[in-house]
Amino acid sequence: MPTVEEARKRMEAALDALRREFATVRTGKATPALLDTVRVDAYGSKMPINQLATVNTPEPSLLVVQPFDKTLLADIERAIMVADLGLNPANDGNIIRIPIPPLNEERRKEYVKLLHKMAEDGRISLRHTRRVVREEIHELVKEHELGEDEGRRREDSLEKLTHEYGDKIDGLMKRKEDEVMAI
Repeated sequence: MPTVEEARKRMEAALDALRREFATVRTGKATPALLDTVRVDAYGSKMPINQLATVNTPEPSLLVVQPFDKTLLADIERAIMVADLGLNPANDGNIIRIPIPPLNEERRKEYVKLLHKMAEDGRISLRHTRRVVREEIHELVKEHELGEDEGRRREDSLEKLTHEYGDKIDGLMKRKEDEVMAI
């Protein structure tokens, strides 16, 4: 039985995924989440960096990566360089220091475009959930398992929910955009 609550859970999951994606976008401050997308060739597979090392931020413009296994230092350094994050890691034999350069205006605008694309992907996910649940409601009405009035009420609730989560995405987008554009 398709319910608005099921749709809410799916939309909340889409919003959480968007929050995680937004966390990977640089704002000029160092944050361990910047390296969440980095995958390292280690032990015969590609692994997330947080499974191979601890990532700390001792100061606002520096990340420090301390691998659990020092033999992976070069692999981690290489993975960070090829991840296209605009970062230049420095390996001292024990840890990797990654200075976070301040963002220039052009780079900030690129990040804002990326944020808009991520937000649109989130909205697409919401619309997909709405479409799937709406089709389930139509099917139940068609098979007379649900009255037309109840089907219409559920569709209206679904529409309100979609708008509510769309507004939440817009709010997230606005906050992150302000963060990125702040100098």
